Amino acid sequence: MTADHLRDVVMTGAIFALATAVWFGWALEHPPRSWRPWLFAGVGLGYALLAVGIVLAVRHWHDGTVFDAATGKRTGVVVGVEFAACGIGAAVLAIRRRRELIPVWIAFVVGVHFFPLAAIIGYPLIYAVGAATTAVALAAVPVARRRTLPVSALNGAGMGLALLLGSTVALTTALLW
Repeated sequence: MTADHLRDVVMTGAIFALATAVWFGWALEHPPRSWRPWLFAGVGLGYALLAVGIVLAVRHWHDGTVFDAATGKRTGVVVGVEFAACGIGAAVLAIRRRRELIPVWIAFVVGVHFFPLAAIIGYPLIYAVGAATTAVALAAVPVARRRTLPVSALNGAGMGLALLLGSTVALTTALLW
């Protein structure tokens, strides 16, 4: 379940680590009080893994990579569409006074965008993280409503956990490479 190039594994782990910290941080918007220490720990773990990823990226920056002009362009298009979809969806939800759904929309778009990225990079782990993050986004609203939890807390914690696992797998793979 790994990519062909160590540098790509390392960078995936580092990017997932940064996203881990961001999503656990978003969960801190209105979490249940008992969740706060766990969410702060998640933010800290995300940044700790990011530091590991940066060190490994510096060490392996000149190793091979799947990225060339064509894959770089395709990745840019996927990320551009992702950002546009996030922005447009967030604006529509804000106009419709459904701001509490913005993090769920962004989580959904992020999850879905992993599928074409996994195909471009040829890294199966990204499919698994895409499936997990998309599932979090789809489950966040009904589960939060059923359990009377803030949507942003549940969504952010689920996204953070999925990305933490993805980062941990990628960076562990890189360290064992």
